[in-house]
Amino acid sequence: MTGPPPARPDTEHEGRARDDADVITQSLDEPELFAGLYDRHAPDIHRYAARRLGEGAADDITAETFLIAFRTRGRYDTAHRLARPWLYGIAANLIGKHRRTEVRALKALARTGHDPVAASWSDRSDDRLAVQAPLAGALASLSPGDRHVLLLVAWADLGYQEVADALRIPLGTVRSRLNRARRKVRASLSTDPAFTSAEQELTPSWTK
Repeated sequence: MTGPPPARPDTEHEGRARDDADVITQSLDEPELFAGLYDRHAPDIHRYAARRLGEGAADDITAETFLIAFRTRGRYDTAHRLARPWLYGIAANLIGKHRRTEVRALKALARTGHDPVAASWSDRSDDRLAVQAPLAGALASLSPGDRHVLLLVAWADLGYQEVADALRIPLGTVRSRLNRARRKVRASLSTDPAFTSAEQELTPSWTK
C-alpha cells in the first residue's frame, strides 16, 4: 500500500451530508457514510504524516487516524462543521508516539544531507526546503509541542484556532509555541554556515 485510495463518488447519498459534521452525525445511524469523511481528508492526512515520518509510517498513521475517528465519532462536537482540526489532532497524537523516529531522521538528515525517511518529504518541488540539512537540524532541536504547532501551521495549513482545537490547547499557547519555534528555527538557520544568503531568501514564511 503506497497511500490512501482516491476519493469515491457517493451518488446514493449525494446531497444528504453537506459538511463533515453532517457526515459524522449521519454515520451514527448509517456507518457506511463515514467513508465520505475518509475520501475528503485521507489524502491530506497521509501527505502530512509522510512529510513527518515517511511513506511507510504514513499508511499506518492514516489508517489508525480514521479508525480512531470512526470509533469516537459519537463524541464529536458538531459545532465544528469542518473535521480537519479533529483529524489532524488524532494524527498528531499518533505521530507523537514516533517522535524518536522523527528526531532521529531529522538529525541524520542534518548530519549527512540525506535520509531515506526524510527523502520522502520532497515529493513536490515546493517541499524542497524540507529536505535541506540546516532546516532539518532546526526542526530536530524543537520540543515535540513546538514542532507540532509549527508543522501543523506550515505543512497542514491550519489556522491558529484550528491548531488549538486539534491539540486541545489554549489559543495563547499556540501563539507562544509558534513564536518560540519560529525564533529557534530562525536562530538555527542564521548561524548555520551551510545556509547561504541565497538560500535564506527562500526561507519559508512560517519562520518569519
